[in-house]
Amino acid sequence: MKAIFIVFNQALTERVEYMLDGLGIRGFSQWEGIQGRGSVDGDPHYGTHTWPEINVATMAIVEDAKVDVVL
Repeated sequence: MKAIFIVFNQALTERVEYMLDGLGIRGFSQWEGIQGRGSVDGDPHYGTHTWPEINVATMAIVEDAKVDVVL
């Protein structure tokens, strides 16, 4: 078993949950309102007027065989 931690734009929440469902990954924990920016060239996601986007983080514990498929 491995822990997979995925951080993504909140607009993609339904797509990520759909992907997890399709892979038979039922259990996960999710955090909303995650702020940050990419280390190389990512735009800031601060939830402010200037940088309005915000992120979501999802963590799931999956079988080893599913890690590569999820990633």
